[in-house]
Amino acid sequence: MRKTILVAIISLFLAPQLKGQTVVADKVVAVVGNSAILYSDVVDYSKQIVAQRKERGYTSDRSPMSEALESLLMQKLLYNQALIDSIEINAMAVSENVDKRVDAMIAELGSIAALEADAGKPVFEIKADMRRMAEEGQYAQMMQNTIMSGVTITPGEVERFYNTLRTDMLPIVPEQYVYAQITKFPTSITQAKQRTRERLLEMRERVIGGSRFDMLARMYSMDPGSALQGGEMDYMPLSGLEKPFADALSKLQPNQISGVVETVYGFHIIQLIDKKGDQYKCRHILLRPTFTDYELADDLKFLDSLRTEISEQRITFEQAAIEHSDDKYSKQNGGLVTNHEMLEVYGANDTSYSRTAFYKEDLGRDYTYMRTLRPGDISAPFQSADMRGNTLTKMIKLIEIIPSHTASLSNDYLQIEQIALQHKQQDEFEKWLNKKISAMYVRIDPMMDTSEFENKNWIK
Repeated sequence: MRKTILVAIISLFLAPQLKGQTVVADKVVAVVGNSAILYSDVVDYSKQIVAQRKERGYTSDRSPMSEALESLLMQKLLYNQALIDSIEINAMAVSENVDKRVDAMIAELGSIAALEADAGKPVFEIKADMRRMAEEGQYAQMMQNTIMSGVTITPGEVERFYNTLRTDMLPIVPEQYVYAQITKFPTSITQAKQRTRERLLEMRERVIGGSRFDMLARMYSMDPGSALQGGEMDYMPLSGLEKPFADALSKLQPNQISGVVETVYGFHIIQLIDKKGDQYKCRHILLRPTFTDYELADDLKFLDSLRTEISEQRITFEQAAIEHSDDKYSKQNGGLVTNHEMLEVYGANDTSYSRTAFYKEDLGRDYTYMRTLRPGDISAPFQSADMRGNTLTKMIKLIEIIPSHTASLSNDYLQIEQIALQHKQQDEFEKWLNKKISAMYVRIDPMMDTSEFENKNWIK
């Protein structure tokens, strides 16, 4: 398989290797459109490539300097084209991320003075350089995504692609599991929700009375993505938020705190920090209903009794799921588990990606109870949670174990389709790239080694 063109430029530039850097004589070594590439940029990037290779245990005969220069050329071209095409990025979120990274670097080195001494420049220049490179990387990534997102593939193209592959080129599909489940949400959910609302109302009163919202978020919020940041979320439009959350946020003035808001993730109180255009910055505290062992015991007893009825053949597992399961995604299919909940959580509405076979790493805690089962066996009931973190009790029936195997078109169409699509996207991107290289001004200093460029069109 050819090396993917996608380059993680943003993450590399936001994690500069400051310690022990050697100062190099700087000069412009390449120009793409209106953008210059400095020799120091190539050196810094090549060091990060070497570090990344070591981390991944990957070796390459290709010169890191040559690879770094070609990657930077590609980024600059994509960046310039993004400006021409009026591609938009969330510059506020980029700036905020840079500030957080610089703060982390200061904390690691002990002081601003230590950071400035390590970098050989004042902190405002460090931030400005990182912000410039991060924004360029974001523009480049958005431009590349725009090009590739327009590429689609037909079943006929997938089949033709599959037929061109030698057997040793086909991917190995790991072991997969097909299973069914019966789930129950706690019967005391109404009381638990009320307790959660009351806890959040008490926290709201504490904030109004002078307590710090961010400290309460760090102590109590159940949102792992924001709790450590004091509940703060990046700037984003209302369209990127759950509707009840967005509706409440849209009514707030800076520093105002919402009432208790219920979403599919639980209950929130929200504080608006800032608003710029259609971009909102806020912090929130998320709590989910919690239950006592006594409350959860009722569902364990119910499912254990139901398991006995199934084992005594008084009811089938499939019929029991239809009649008793609380899982809206599987109950009408006799409990057969699909990835529909995952697709909904991640906003993927393409039903062509629907599947019922799961890899071990996709099963989470379910695998702990599944690994000792044989096809047809039913687990004992156990406590679990859905993808949004809501507490539930379930039992599972293992239907089939699909052994690891070489991918085939008949059994693994989605995997083959994804590989075929990636190849087509890469082909289309290379065609686009070569066309733009020809049309855009590109100059490379003769002192730079270009002999190991993958795309020779850069050399004019």
